[in-house]
Amino acid sequence: MGLMGLFGRSRHERAGFKLYGEAVRAAREPVWFTELGVADHLDGRFDLVGLFAALLIHRLGALPAPGAALAQAVFDAMFADMDFNLRELGVGDMGIARRVRDMWEAFHGRALAYQAPLEQGDANGLAAALARNVWRGNAPAGAADRLATAALREYAHLAGFSAGAWAGGEVAFLPAAEVLA
Repeated sequence: MGLMGLFGRSRHERAGFKLYGEAVRAAREPVWFTELGVADHLDGRFDLVGLFAALLIHRLGALPAPGAALAQAVFDAMFADMDFNLRELGVGDMGIARRVRDMWEAFHGRALAYQAPLEQGDANGLAAALARNVWRGNAPAGAADRLATAALREYAHLAGFSAGAWAGGEVAFLPAAEVLA
């Protein structure tokens, strides 16, 4: 059964899967790795997917119903995907639960660290949180500031979508080259 089969039961699940897919698409743009020096390995990709998923979840959490249900659906889609990807990488059944729990804890901590700076438009606070999490404190010069500015631009952009677009999973991030310009 593919991931879409896991989320075929309700419209919120379908929308959450589509929204999460947009976060993954945005996080995989090569510019994050080539221009900002995000490590192009499992941890670096997880950090970027987590950032873009957090942008969605925070934006959805601020909306009236069904915002919270859609935010939960994005979260559920993300961790179903993490489980699937770990299995594809050959992690055995005994290790999956621990690895997914560790990823959940890492995502939760990052999402909390990003929340206040996103809501307050605090580029410096967000850059500090990104430097700690995405680059483990060793961000290339200016990279955390550029990613923070890009994330704040994306967060503002997401505010422009209608409730119907969110409910249908019809939301898209701006191109990375545009938000980095």
